[in-house]
Amino acid sequence: MTRDQAIPHPQPKQGSVLKPQAGKQEMFLSSAADIALYGGSAGSGKTFALLMEPLRHILNPEFGTVILRRTRPQITLEGGLLDESSKKYAPLEMRLRRPDGNFVWTSPYGSTVSLDSIQYDSNRFDWQGSQIPLLCYDELTHFSSTVFWYLLSRNRSTCGVRPYIRATCNPDPDSWVAEFISWWIDQETGWPIAERAGKLRWFVRYKDKLHWYDTRHEAIEQSPDPDALPKSVTFINASIYDNPALLHADPGYLANLKALGEIDMLRLLGDPKLGGNWKVRPTAGKVFNRGWFEIVDAVPQGGEEGRGWDFAGTERTMKGDDPDFTAAVRMRKVGTTYYITDCTTMQEGPAVVEDSFRNVAIQDKQWSNAYGSLYRIRFEHEPGSAAIRDAWRLVSMMAGFDIMAVPVRSDKIMRAREFAAQARAGNIKLLRGAWNEEWLSHMHAIPDGPHDDIMDATSCIFNSLHVGEAIESGGGVW
Repeated sequence: MTRDQAIPHPQPKQGSVLKPQAGKQEMFLSSAADIALYGGSAGSGKTFALLMEPLRHILNPEFGTVILRRTRPQITLEGGLLDESSKKYAPLEMRLRRPDGNFVWTSPYGSTVSLDSIQYDSNRFDWQGSQIPLLCYDELTHFSSTVFWYLLSRNRSTCGVRPYIRATCNPDPDSWVAEFISWWIDQETGWPIAERAGKLRWFVRYKDKLHWYDTRHEAIEQSPDPDALPKSVTFINASIYDNPALLHADPGYLANLKALGEIDMLRLLGDPKLGGNWKVRPTAGKVFNRGWFEIVDAVPQGGEEGRGWDFAGTERTMKGDDPDFTAAVRMRKVGTTYYITDCTTMQEGPAVVEDSFRNVAIQDKQWSNAYGSLYRIRFEHEPGSAAIRDAWRLVSMMAGFDIMAVPVRSDKIMRAREFAAQARAGNIKLLRGAWNEEWLSHMHAIPDGPHDDIMDATSCIFNSLHVGEAIESGGGVW
């Protein structure tokens, strides 16, 4: 059975029916391209489409496919690929095996669907000798081009199914995928070109360079490598509005996307018809806009409060006449609203900073007690033994305080994305004070400004108050 034939429908145990939704999802699953990419926004039914694709070959006992995520946790996390595959495959009497810790679904006919990961580029060599008729990537932008082009050589078949690749993606303007599908994207606006969705183009890769053609005949005639066989490619953009099943089952998910920070919202929600934007990047006024923050004259009693610190004196070096700041931001959470009540900055050496650290903490605790708030101190530390020793010393000198050193696990903008989402939704307010303009100017300038210390301190304490200690700790804090 070839991939161009209709998807067979084995009888599910409970009488449920698996079929693509009309529109973009159906277009993706009916594409004749050798390589088809689908999605470009959150909630567009990408994973469901990937899980559907192997079922057209379910009756072929020699057929096997691999669906890849970048890391193993992306497969096993709650609601992830493993959970979704269970919902689709178990009713079809497919059985899950776990050879060598992997996840392999086997149909009653002998065909298989494997769920696996390739975290590092070097892991690509684990696939030497493999034959994968259908190779699927869930979130292709998470993989390097090195992995993709190497595994293309493993996309081969002796089971009667012509080899092909299916992949999903969300917009990432800095990924190799953005360049790969650039013909389908308006290079000025970043929005997908509606009339090009599902259109095929052909390429030949010669000496690490892609040569593109409008037809297969043109590719064969003009290819710089006369022995190369051209591959066809298409991209099908979709949005959450192309997934009415999700909108019906979880109408609140759309509200969640609309509550994202502006950059993430443009990428993951985007235009209702076109999906996410492939060109938008963080620029001043888009990550944080000063117009999002209301200044108030008083803050409520109670709640939880804390101060986040970003230390220049212990972690960073001087930069000419403009050294990095040590920044400290105090924040209170009452209900679903976050009040920034103070911002302190200094360009001093370690000794002065440590004295200020303790003095500010004592003053803060008195302030918080007067308002009936619980008080905590949080600061981030970089990887490395020296940073860990510094963090341990700072924690030790603050006996009697709720204090934690939080290890840095992602880039600065990523760590601040939840704060940006709440700010855009109007849930962050500033207590009127002389520090307001410094804080607002700094945040509005991100990421183009000369410093990011205030943002780091702000997102540090916000993440503690917003996410909670169970997630924050992760086995790496004190």
